[in-house]
Amino acid sequence: MPTFASRILRWLIIMVVLAVVLFAGYTWSALHWSYSNGDRAGYVQKFSHKGWMFKTWEGELAMVSMPGTNPEKFYFSVRDDSVANVINQTLGRRVALHYEQHVGVPVNWFGDTEYFVVGVRLAE
Repeated sequence: MPTFASRILRWLIIMVVLAVVLFAGYTWSALHWSYSNGDRAGYVQKFSHKGWMFKTWEGELAMVSMPGTNPEKFYFSVRDDSVANVINQTLGRRVALHYEQHVGVPVNWFGDTEYFVVGVRLAE
C-alpha cells in the first residue's frame, strides 16, 4: 500500500508533467496558427541577428506614405534564414514583406515581435 507521501509525490509529478504538456501545446498552436497575414511595403532600415539562446532576425521597416512625412515603423521578426538572406540582399531597396501575425506566443525565444515575415519581394 502506497504511503501518503508517495501519493502526494506522484500527484505532484503528474501535475508538473501536465503543465509542461499544456504549455508546449499552447506554444505550438500559437506559432502554427496565424491570427492575420498581409503585406507591408517600405525600406528595411534595421536588420540584425540577435538573441541569447535562440537567435532570430529582428528588423524595422520604414513605411513612407508620402514624401516629406515621417515614416511609420513596422517591427518584425524572421525565423527562416532563407527569408533573412533575401532581406539582406535587398537592403536599401523598396520591398514588400509578407507577414503572419501570431498573437499570444508566450515567450520571445521565437522572435521579439508578433509579426513573422515569411516572404519578401521587390516593390519597385
